Amino acid sequence: MARQKSSTRFWQQWSTVFHRGTVRQWLLGLVVFVGLLGVLMIDLLPTGVSVEVGQVARRDIEAPRTAINSAETARLKEEAGRRALLDAYDNPDFYDINHATVVKVEENITAILNLLRASIPGEAGEGQEGSEALSVTEVDRRLIRDYGIDLPPANLGHIAELSLAEFDVFAQNVTDAILAQMNEEISEDGLRDAWDQYELRISARKMDPQLEHTAILLGRQLIQPNLVIDTNKANQAKEQAMAEVEPVTIVRGEIILRKGDVVREEHISVLQDLGLIKTGIDYLALMGLVILVALMVYGMAIFVYQNRPSIVESQGKIALLGIVILVVTLVGKILALIHWPLAPYLNPTAWAGLLLTLLVDSKLAAAAVTVLSMVLAVMNGFSLNIAFLALAGGLTAIVSITRVSQRGDLMRAGFVVGGINFASMVGLGLVQQEPSLIIHSYLGVLNGVLSSITAIGVLPYLESLFGITSAIRLLELSNPNHPLLRRMMVEAPGTYHHSILVGNLAEAAAEAIGADGLLARVGAHYHDIGKLKRPYFFVENQIGMDNPHDKMAPTLSTLIVTSHVKDGLELAREYKLPDAVTQFIAQHHGTDLVKYFYHRAMEANDSAVEEQEFRYPGPKPQSKEVAIVSLADATEAAVRSLSKPTPGKIEALVRKIIKDRLNSGELDQSDLTFQDLDKVANAFVKVIIGMFHARVEYPEEITKEDIEGKRNRGGSPPKQ
Repeated sequence: MARQKSSTRFWQQWSTVFHRGTVRQWLLGLVVFVGLLGVLMIDLLPTGVSVEVGQVARRDIEAPRTAINSAETARLKEEAGRRALLDAYDNPDFYDINHATVVKVEENITAILNLLRASIPGEAGEGQEGSEALSVTEVDRRLIRDYGIDLPPANLGHIAELSLAEFDVFAQNVTDAILAQMNEEISEDGLRDAWDQYELRISARKMDPQLEHTAILLGRQLIQPNLVIDTNKANQAKEQAMAEVEPVTIVRGEIILRKGDVVREEHISVLQDLGLIKTGIDYLALMGLVILVALMVYGMAIFVYQNRPSIVESQGKIALLGIVILVVTLVGKILALIHWPLAPYLNPTAWAGLLLTLLVDSKLAAAAVTVLSMVLAVMNGFSLNIAFLALAGGLTAIVSITRVSQRGDLMRAGFVVGGINFASMVGLGLVQQEPSLIIHSYLGVLNGVLSSITAIGVLPYLESLFGITSAIRLLELSNPNHPLLRRMMVEAPGTYHHSILVGNLAEAAAEAIGADGLLARVGAHYHDIGKLKRPYFFVENQIGMDNPHDKMAPTLSTLIVTSHVKDGLELAREYKLPDAVTQFIAQHHGTDLVKYFYHRAMEANDSAVEEQEFRYPGPKPQSKEVAIVSLADATEAAVRSLSKPTPGKIEALVRKIIKDRLNSGELDQSDLTFQDLDKVANAFVKVIIGMFHARVEYPEEITKEDIEGKRNRGGSPPKQ
């Protein structure tokens, strides 16, 4: 039993939390997030293509998207790198002198000359006992064994006969010539040229012919190629060559395998590149996608919260925003899956801009278009072309319908969007040198026209579904041929005329403070429709007849007068007026006191009168537009009572009415500021003064005799 009570309490608490607006808004945001993520995740899901090397393909397999052929691209890069290395090995610019080789030659020539010096009598050498010189045979053996140097015995014998001073000169000449040659670049192919150049160096030293011959033999056996490849430069050339290779692209719609083809390794590689062979979801890509979508949805939510907090409170508008974003994303995904690269250029971002501007707000529409442009770019392989076109078309759609006077304006906006899309595609084609974009730029025009046509088609359904009243719907309601307005014109002409004047006042005042002037005007036209039930109980319709209230009790008169609010709401439901208009009927009097009948009741019986019985039921005006209509209603009725209206009297009366409403608390819930009220007063005064402008005083009647008499007296006839 206790557990059941606990469970019941839990669900009651959850129901309370759920019915708070903020929680439902969060849930709507979560639905949008999940929906966007779900559409974008389609590319990450396994496709189920199962093929093996050596199999025969059972059907044609096409590339569902554009991708990079990694295997072929890697092969081309490897080939380009190999060619670059081969070119580097053949290019002297990629070689440097190997100083280790030079040092090694220097060490060898020093050791060899020391060994030759040891064959001269009186010079102790390695392995020599006392001052006894090495024999020519021993020197020859050691030269071959230790250094691979082969000199004729005659040359060795000639060296043994030299004096130490002569040998030192010989040794210095040989050392200098060999090292000088080794410090120059010597390639494999240029070795013979190096030897020849060395011989010229030796010849220039004017040595004994036999010593010169010995020096030449030593040089030919010691001088060797000293160049080594610069691996850093060669690798840089290889990397640059590989980087310059253009990736091999698999184009969407390209046939990867035809029915009957034998599956090879390269087919498997291409299918893997396209993501058609997978054992599961790419979780890293999924994580990145979650982050991107979360950032976009979060940014959108912050923008709406900071710039349009009233929208956050409207579940209908939030739901509409979410549905529009999801529909555009889904259609964009369908277009991306079509086997035609230009299909995504038909994305309906402009459609979203048109609908959200008409039904919600232009700033919200701009934010939604920006988010959708990013979503479509991600969906189409991070295509900047798609993002640019979607953003340009969407923003153009928003700007094109900031002022709407009829449904035809939507078609005009569609052609404007089409023109901008056309120009954008031509511009992108020229910049990127893509003839296909220029040839198919007609798709931009088609995009704009289709967006406007579909927006016109779905607009009434969205208005009804989400309880939102668009500017076009308001314009339709302002048409004098609307059944309710026609009835008012015939059955309550005074009320109709009063409502039109109140509408003029309200529209001017609303526009002065930045409120919705069209909504205020239409609301004013319908605010008194409840008077249609008993029109002659209201003074503006009592032309040429007695006032029935003179014979009625004040309480009954008050009941009849205040009931026009309830009667108006019944008529609004009968004629299916939107809530945006119905609020004017319910709130335009607020909880105001019916002063005339209240004072009559006080005069008749001052002790038994309850003030609450002489007040309207309310509620007080909840928006700026309704509050303005309330003030315009009172102002228009009061100004008609002025016998000789002057600008000063009119302004004084207007400001007194506004002050009285403010002091009575009727404007407390309308969000009107003191600055707004001042602007409202100025707008009222300006319009009312225009209504009471001075006129030319015309004579009552001018007869033909009067004109003839005037002429006979030398005057001219009076002007008409």
